[in-house]
Amino acid sequence: MDLLGRSYLKDSDLTADEYRAVLDLAARLREEKRSGRERRRLENKTVALLFEKTSTRTRSAFEVGARDQGAHAVYLGPGETQFGVKESTKDTARVLGRMFDGIEFRGFSQSDAEELAFHAGVPVWNGLTDQWHPTQSMADLLTMRDHAGRPLEDVSVCFLGDAANNTCTSLLTAGALVGMDVRVAAPALRRPAAEVWAEAGALAAASGGSISVTDDPRAAVSGADFLYTDVWLSLGEPEELWDERIDLLLPYQVNAALIEATGNPRVGFLHCLPAFHDARTEIGRRVLARRGLEALEVTDDVFESPGSLVFDEAENRLPTIKALLVATLAGDDV
Repeated sequence: MDLLGRSYLKDSDLTADEYRAVLDLAARLREEKRSGRERRRLENKTVALLFEKTSTRTRSAFEVGARDQGAHAVYLGPGETQFGVKESTKDTARVLGRMFDGIEFRGFSQSDAEELAFHAGVPVWNGLTDQWHPTQSMADLLTMRDHAGRPLEDVSVCFLGDAANNTCTSLLTAGALVGMDVRVAAPALRRPAAEVWAEAGALAAASGGSISVTDDPRAAVSGADFLYTDVWLSLGEPEELWDERIDLLLPYQVNAALIEATGNPRVGFLHCLPAFHDARTEIGRRVLARRGLEALEVTDDVFESPGSLVFDEAENRLPTIKALLVATLAGDDV
């Protein structure tokens, strides 16, 4: 694996072998930290964390991962720079690239991530854009590999609900890249874009994996090893759209009946978080008052069940992001 100086903007920026090598490195770095044997490979490195959108897991993983490896991370949060206001993406890239060894970007536009990478002269890592969430899918695949106990090409995962979002796009692409059986259960209005589906199909054909889509959730989950879902509603969306979205996606809710429909007593549940599984959030309280629903994309009994792997998945954001930092900034010294 030689990723020194490389950016990581979407899942298919890596080959299948490179992707597996990063997962292997992540598992090794995770074990080093747990056993107190971690070796710092990024001494005297400094990385910029450029955030247009707030974050819990992505920011925490980049900051802790950098610190663990001896690097210093500088958080540049929403409204704290001139990015996109008084300064163009191109100019921001050329400034940050002269001061930092790498740049994480979490923002709205994939084109901004690509422009940063083109002009910065240092690695740029996509912490989330409107189209892709590749650091999340890397944690997802490590979690599935951990819990399946077998190679990813022998693992099946079904994504349910709002499949038009960046989480499903990255899961579909990464899974196809490494040869997984990736299924999507979603209404026609909320499916991955045609160009994403075409790319994933080509990757699956090359890797021996498979991808499929249906509007029948029970058929889609039959025999699956893992079920995956994501939020249906986001803060900032007009509330008048909520009813239509909920009505469209409610048949895809991950609940006890759907878990039973897998026929797999060991099926695992995945979610990138945050999740609306109860009414203990602002949106949860508003949905309960408006619709009388205590949960949206996943019910609380599934979320809190022994098969729920969501916090292992969240924890795995750290070693996978750390592995990307080490591979792209330290190169052979891994």
